[in-house]
Amino acid sequence: MRLGIHDFINSQPLLKPLMKRAAEVGLEISNDTPAQLADQLSAGQLDMAMIPAIEYLKHADRFRMVPNISIASRKKVGTVLLLSKVPLDAVQSLAVDNRSRTSIALLRILYATVFPAELEFSQHEPNPEKMLDHHDAALIIGDQALGISKKGAAIYDLSEEWFNQTGKTFVHAVIAVRDGVKVDGSITQTLLDAKHEGLQNLDAIAQAQASETGHPVFLLRDYLKHKICYDLGEKEMQGLVHFQSLCHEFGMVAKKFPLRFV
Repeated sequence: MRLGIHDFINSQPLLKPLMKRAAEVGLEISNDTPAQLADQLSAGQLDMAMIPAIEYLKHADRFRMVPNISIASRKKVGTVLLLSKVPLDAVQSLAVDNRSRTSIALLRILYATVFPAELEFSQHEPNPEKMLDHHDAALIIGDQALGISKKGAAIYDLSEEWFNQTGKTFVHAVIAVRDGVKVDGSITQTLLDAKHEGLQNLDAIAQAQASETGHPVFLLRDYLKHKICYDLGEKEMQGLVHFQSLCHEFGMVAKKFPLRFV
C-alpha cells in the first residue's frame, strides 16, 4: 500500500508514529507537497494520500476518505496566511504558495467581493520575501508561515477569517484513497493508532521539531496542541460540506457528491 503524506510540522503527529508501524502492515510511505501528492494519487502513483481538501472534493466521485483523521482548524491556525502591503481592495498583484490548493480556493471564496475583479493569482515557490518584493500580497502556507512577521504588511489568518464568516471548522487536508484500492482494516486501524500515539506525545514532537526547524518550542507546542485538530468528526464534516457548497457555487468544484469513506 503506497501512502503519501506531506512532512510539514502539522503532519508530524501522524507521520512519526506511522513510520514506526509502516513495515509491519505493508505501508510504503513517501513525502511530497500536498499539491504534488494529490496529482500522484490521481495518476495512480499512490494508493492513498494526505491531500488538500479541495482535491478530495473535486474527485469525490472516485476518492474515499479515511474516517476520523484530518488536518483541520477552528479560528486561528497560523499557517495559512495572507500578507498584504496594501489594502485588500487595492491589491493589483498576488503571489500564491504553489504547494497547496485548498488555501487558494479558500482565498478566492473569502475575498471574492474584496479583491479587484481583474486580479490574477501567480504561483510561486514559498518564499515570503521574494513574493512580496514583486507583488502587493502573498499567500503563504505551512512551516514558512508559522510565526511570520513582515514590516509594512498586514497579516490575515484565513482559518480565522473562515470562522468569522461561517462559524465553522475548516478542514485543510484529508487522507484519500482511490476507488478500486482495497483498504484492509489493519491499515485503517494503524492510521488511527498512529494518530492516537501522536496526540499523546505532542510535547516531545514540538521539542524535536524546534530542534529541526529553529522555531521556538512554545510556538510549536501551542500550534500542535491548540491550533490543529486531527479529527474528522461532526464539526469537521459540517465545515467540509459547507466548503464544498461554496466551491461549487464559485465554480471550483464541478459537481457536489456525498462524502464517502473507506
